[in-house]
Amino acid sequence: MAARIGVLYFDVHPNSVERLAVTLTESSVLAVIPARLASTRLPGKILADIGGKPMIEHVYRRASAATCVHATIVATDDARIASAVEAFGGVAIMTRPDHVSGTDRIAEVVGQLPCLAVVNVQGDEPLIEPSTIDAAVQPLIDDPTVAMSTLSRPFASADEFANPNVVKVVTNLAGDALYFSRAPIPYPRTSAAVEPVPPAARAHVGLYVYRREALLRLAATPAAPLELEESLEQLRALSHGMAIRVVPTTHVAAGVDTPEDLDRVRSLLLSPVRT
Repeated sequence: MAARIGVLYFDVHPNSVERLAVTLTESSVLAVIPARLASTRLPGKILADIGGKPMIEHVYRRASAATCVHATIVATDDARIASAVEAFGGVAIMTRPDHVSGTDRIAEVVGQLPCLAVVNVQGDEPLIEPSTIDAAVQPLIDDPTVAMSTLSRPFASADEFANPNVVKVVTNLAGDALYFSRAPIPYPRTSAAVEPVPPAARAHVGLYVYRREALLRLAATPAAPLELEESLEQLRALSHGMAIRVVPTTHVAAGVDTPEDLDRVRSLLLSPVRT
């Protein structure tokens, strides 16, 4: 039988807001989880129970377990989320309620703190692998010219390649993003019958790492036409000439958007490991 994912518990770093302000330096890597209760398809999912713990706790513990991460913070405008985070020993910082995106919410927090790089960890990804966070951060550590990075993975099927809910990314030969789209790119003009998914096509994994100054600059930049057309915030960076390094991974993100997603994640997290 195929291996199943068992329950993983990670120690939360013993941070407090006061301590973070002292211990973070200009060489630190900070993971920030933007979190709000509003959700069109699954309201309140951030606090949904998974094995007796709110979903945000699973995300927080996995982000904190990344080797490169020095501190983890939840950025929220809801006191219920902040209380839940503080209850398990995590750190929450309250932000303004009028942010239109998670990036803007993160920028408000990061503007108060010193760090080298910021990892934007989605609050509805309780299965995020700490090693994928490390992989995404590494380019910014290795190369001071890299301002932003993200992840991509192979497509699981031709249906996934055609699915507009799965974002596609294509890169140049250096590994930087050329474009992100909900449409199937690149278009397989001559090889569709043989290879319905072009070899160059990759699925985007929505985890971002920013150099601090790049994040603050991006958050202060108005939305770009392509960003609004595709409803993809990363197109703002490309539209304004910011390169995005795309790191390949085999990790398949398991975001929770629907009740069915939540049931699947509960099953994966709570099932005993089998071989």
